[in-house]
Amino acid sequence: MFRTAMRNVLAHKARLLMTVLAVMLGVAFVSGTLVFTNTLSGALQKSSAKGFDQVDVAVTAEVQDDVGDRIVKTPELTQALLERSAKVPGAASAIGVVNGFTAIADKDGKLVGGGFQSQGGNYWGDKDARYPLAAGHAPSGSDEVVIDSRTAERAGYEVGDTVRISVDGPVLTPKITGIFTTDDGNVAAGGSLALFDTATAQTLFGKPGTYDEIDVRAAAGTSQNALKSALDTALPKGEVETVTGEQLADDQAEMISASMSGMKQGLLVFAGIALFVGTFIIANTFTMLVAQRTKELALMRAVGASRRQVTRSVLIEAFVVGTVAGVTGLVAGIGIGAGLRSLLGTLGATVPDGPLVVSAGTVAAALVVGVVITMLAAWLPGRRAAKIPPVAAMSSVHATASTKSLVLRNTLGALFSAAGVAVVLAATSMSGSDGQAPMGIGAVLLILGVFILTPLLSRPLIAAAAPVLRIFGVSGKLARQNSVRNPRRTAATASALMIGLTLITGMTVMAGSLQKSIDKMASSAIRADYVVSMANGNELSAGIDEKLRATDGVTATSPMRNAPGRIDGTTEYLTGVTGSTIGALTDLKVDDGSFKVAGGQVVVDDATAKSHGWKAGSSFTVNFEDGRKQQLTVSGVYEGNELIEGILLDNAALTPHLADPADMRVMVKTSGGTSDATKDRLEKALGSNPAVKVQSKQDLSDEIAQMFTLMLNMLYGLLAMAVIVAVLGVINTLAMSVFERSQEIGMLRAIGLDRRSVKRMVRLESLVISLFGGVLGIGLGVFFGWAAGELLGTSMPTYELVVPWARMAVFLLLAAGVGILAALWPARRASRLNMLAAIKSE
Repeated sequence: MFRTAMRNVLAHKARLLMTVLAVMLGVAFVSGTLVFTNTLSGALQKSSAKGFDQVDVAVTAEVQDDVGDRIVKTPELTQALLERSAKVPGAASAIGVVNGFTAIADKDGKLVGGGFQSQGGNYWGDKDARYPLAAGHAPSGSDEVVIDSRTAERAGYEVGDTVRISVDGPVLTPKITGIFTTDDGNVAAGGSLALFDTATAQTLFGKPGTYDEIDVRAAAGTSQNALKSALDTALPKGEVETVTGEQLADDQAEMISASMSGMKQGLLVFAGIALFVGTFIIANTFTMLVAQRTKELALMRAVGASRRQVTRSVLIEAFVVGTVAGVTGLVAGIGIGAGLRSLLGTLGATVPDGPLVVSAGTVAAALVVGVVITMLAAWLPGRRAAKIPPVAAMSSVHATASTKSLVLRNTLGALFSAAGVAVVLAATSMSGSDGQAPMGIGAVLLILGVFILTPLLSRPLIAAAAPVLRIFGVSGKLARQNSVRNPRRTAATASALMIGLTLITGMTVMAGSLQKSIDKMASSAIRADYVVSMANGNELSAGIDEKLRATDGVTATSPMRNAPGRIDGTTEYLTGVTGSTIGALTDLKVDDGSFKVAGGQVVVDDATAKSHGWKAGSSFTVNFEDGRKQQLTVSGVYEGNELIEGILLDNAALTPHLADPADMRVMVKTSGGTSDATKDRLEKALGSNPAVKVQSKQDLSDEIAQMFTLMLNMLYGLLAMAVIVAVLGVINTLAMSVFERSQEIGMLRAIGLDRRSVKRMVRLESLVISLFGGVLGIGLGVFFGWAAGELLGTSMPTYELVVPWARMAVFLLLAAGVGILAALWPARRASRLNMLAAIKSE
């Protein structure tokens, strides 16, 4: 049986090629993902470990928890504490670390790097071992700065240039006195790093005389643990925490692994989708191969082979195919991993140096996935072939499915589909987090149910295309009959394409609907023309509101100032606004009471009100961060959203309790509405600060839309693998179908069907099957998009379903394109068959 199986593999090399390719692509996706993420993780871990070479023990302030109704402040790391740390037995030296947000503008005044990765800090002394200087000298005084080499290269800066920098206040224009190299992770991710002398950094970041961290170096012969113990003994207990450099490196490595784990899991999900689609191709291929060898298998049964031996021979073939696909997929995956790493570099992302990591786990995963997936998919066709009685198989090459098996299949499919629809509909009525798991289970059940029912659905749906196919005469009629001749084969071929289009359509519906809801939220919640905020989401510097109010054309402003408060033993974040103008700048729907913010009267979002049992007229006591208390009254309850939520009170009541008032954003109303001239005037009033964003409602929506579009394009790219595998499936099915129908095609040619008509017949058959899969996929995708939107709508009141008709038409055209492309080779092969040789074939 083993020799027979191997002979069959060698006899059907061409027909198994597409199956090998389909499995190979899925395996390559899996192994490429593992190689890429392991390589990137290893390089980042190695790079981050270098960053802790100059740290034996790090001293930080211990974060203080809330105590009762008091908000306890975190202690400060002072100069005295630094000097005390340096004198601890076993310490060689100690340096103070200061850091904070620092935006660097390029020569055109635009922000360099991402907002969250634009950092600043202090350069310690004349020679800081953390930041080796590649050119120039250390900064001294407020008019000097040093920047990292990558930022200097991107922005075109050199030593001696003047640079525009924003920290927390007016734009600074210091001179670049030096350029340094660094392994800082933020810089590697595309951010920037600017360093000032220590005194200047402390002043700029609002930390005069204090540090964010104290890094202590151990003397020769002193271990990191021994130095940590000495520091724990010498420094105030309960005020500081100490961590060894080794522990910091381990924690950083663990964090990098965790972040890579999320990326790895996401990519493996898409690899799994491609492999899932590939199982249809494998099952289809082996079903057709077994059907073509029915007489041969029956003869083997007649001369003594058992059912188990017949099944085993098919599985041996699958094992060989899976092994070949696994090995080639592993090799291709290594190439994909290396290519993805290079691609990051060409896209501007800086990847630390490191070797390509091909672990034993990656090799094992590639081989196991290739073999197991192939053998599982081939098991059912092999088992089905073994169950055919030898006498029945001898008399018919194509054993038709029994009525009992079809009834059982359709019943099972109907039950799965009904259960899936019921679970999905039930999940739409749940809250967001509670409904996610049922939604996923229901989606899987429905997809399985539709797949099982696809043979039944193929006849009516393909019959609907008959009027169009009649236009093509005999070729069209034959194409329709061929596509429904074997419903199971048609179903498996179409289902491969259906899976990919279901996911693509569902994501497109979700993305369009979310964008619409965000546009609606911005237009319904905000009346202001502009919203001013920091590029990194941090607090605005003091005085922004005053500068905006003094700008020509500005009619109303309101800063939004956040501060913690203790209410009923829990911390709630209060948002201070200008009570006299907030009504003209927002358009929040009030469900209970009135929208009045003045003195001790506040408005509360519905979620907060529900959690505390408040309604209009309720009173509560708040403990501010300075320890003072005040009784506030709820004047109204409004519908909160992603832009505005929480407790809104007048800044006149909140600000006196704040040691360092700071605004998260400022809303601005102008007399002329939004225009380029107005926006330019506001930006100039703020000093053309690269760190400050002036955004209209449309700008806010466009910014979110850009993120959605980027994410959607990435997902399209990942799902393209599943579509490519589906194309291979259509090619494989048609090619084997042409071989299977060689005699029939020869007869058609003999009675007058020319080569062009044969080509057209095969192409139309492919087109019908692909469109059938496309219609099913788009229909399921719209349903899943709607259901997921209903689930999301429980937490987003402005959610509104948007059906992207134009994109759905494009997806349908994509399915048609797949059919036409997949038919090129099989159609050409069919038209070139020698009619006499084909008629004599079996």
